[in-house]
Amino acid sequence: MTSATKTKNSYAAQFKPLLVAIGLNMVWINLSEVFRYFLFVMPAMRAAFPELPDVAPMNVSVFLIWGVWDTILVLSVSIIAWLALERFGVSGTTVVLTATGIWAAIFVILWLGLLNMNLATPSVLLAALPLALVEMIVAVAIVGWALSRKAPAA
Repeated sequence: MTSATKTKNSYAAQFKPLLVAIGLNMVWINLSEVFRYFLFVMPAMRAAFPELPDVAPMNVSVFLIWGVWDTILVLSVSIIAWLALERFGVSGTTVVLTATGIWAAIFVILWLGLLNMNLATPSVLLAALPLALVEMIVAVAIVGWALSRKAPAA
């Protein structure tokens, strides 16, 4: 086997677990987002803003945008978690700290911005944020699981 082939195989083997984590997180995060939205966020938004005729709509364009959102979310969470856990190691503490940082950077900023613009209420935040934190902890744990299965470098 040539040196270039070894390098190529080693490189592919190094990132295969990341691709597995991205695939698993694509399923997990999409399920979690749909669950949270339909059971908590959509009803809370509609209750908070009854005067808006089409608040929290469900149609093709919303689903297409949601697909883009979820893809960006999955890739961001998986890659950031991968980098953090690679650097600091996989443990319960690093999983929770990494997940909390990602959650704050994505969800807390999003919902605080919406609250600041009067597009959300504290009750909506109380429904959305804790479930999003659980989502992130599980997503980062999936990355940690995949990372722990990675073959050691030769």
